[in-house]
Amino acid sequence: MLEIKSVSKKYVNGAEEVFAVRAVSLTLKPGEYLSIAGPSGAGKSTLLHILGGLEKPQAGMITHGGRDIYALADDGLCLWRNKTVGFVFQFYHLIEELNILENVGLPALQNGRKTAFKKAGELLEYLGMAKRALFFPSQLSGGERQKTAIARALINDPQIVLCDEPTGNLDKDSQGKVIDLLERLNREKGKTLVLVTHNPELAKRSSRQIRMEAGEIINA
Repeated sequence: MLEIKSVSKKYVNGAEEVFAVRAVSLTLKPGEYLSIAGPSGAGKSTLLHILGGLEKPQAGMITHGGRDIYALADDGLCLWRNKTVGFVFQFYHLIEELNILENVGLPALQNGRKTAFKKAGELLEYLGMAKRALFFPSQLSGGERQKTAIARALINDPQIVLCDEPTGNLDKDSQGKVIDLLERLNREKGKTLVLVTHNPELAKRSSRQIRMEAGEIINA
């Protein structure tokens, strides 16, 4: 589905160049459940952002269906990202002034308001959140907020769901429920799932694990 070929990304810190990702190559298969583990600063989040079309590498390429996504014009890359990838972050990034149904449906409004909110309602039902549809983010628990963020990530039916420490802001009980939900999406909906985590126990639940240190994959 996605192929990463010798990708590197570095930052300049004064006179020093620091590699966040160094010469990483990786193939992501359709329907796969992959975890990327490693300590803070290992380059996990940067690699995830590169995978999702959010952060352009300085070397290498990422191909989807044989096409280099970063060779696309900005509007083409945005369209690819909107149709292909769903993002779930540690911090939910919900709009506090909108209710849950509106937060979930917002990314699909280009398909028509009625269609967007119908699909949002269906997703909330599937994720067990239908009774919270008209609540606002401030009225939800952390786990419920993350479920809302997952529903929003799925609204355009992406092939790939990229999760950056999705349980890092949750208590242990909510962590388990959110991971169970993501695994259900992978199992029942066939979503390709990539989970970035510093938690080795969560990483072990995936079907394939890789570990990063200092911007490099040290096992795959």
